[in-house]
Amino acid sequence: MNYTKKISSPIGTLFLIANDNALISLDIISTSLFEEAIKSENHSILNLTHQQLDEYFLKKRTSFDLPLAPSGTVFQQKAWKALSKIPFGKVWSYGEQAKFLKSPKASRAVGGANGKNPIPIIIPCHRVIGSTGKLIGYSGGMKMKIGLLKHEGHQIDGLQLIKN
Repeated sequence: MNYTKKISSPIGTLFLIANDNALISLDIISTSLFEEAIKSENHSILNLTHQQLDEYFLKKRTSFDLPLAPSGTVFQQKAWKALSKIPFGKVWSYGEQAKFLKSPKASRAVGGANGKNPIPIIIPCHRVIGSTGKLIGYSGGMKMKIGLLKHEGHQIDGLQLIKN
């Protein structure tokens, strides 16, 4: 059974979905998965996720400690695990992420996997940019990506990350 909770954040409404054991989705739109799940204000994982997101947005937290169970292919799972290695306030290029995965020619595949990340922010795909510093794609939209990167201390001009 899946459980849901809708929360407010500085970047807009977030829709959380968890099963009995882990967070499985975080989205900025209400999906059919969200609509079909049981709404819960007392689910421990959803409440812990809400608390940790609040702390993140208050700059009291730079990493998350939550049980996660994103659904995806083996490659997607590896790509998402790599994303969790990018520290708060840092960025990688898609090529750097591909090299980390020991698949240096797979930067397009990495981008595709990142785009399917079902738990953005917590699995920080917003921290991946183009090799030239250009902000490229984000499932939550560029406004959200820019907001998250600025929150983490980056300066951005248009769609270009300014190196500090």
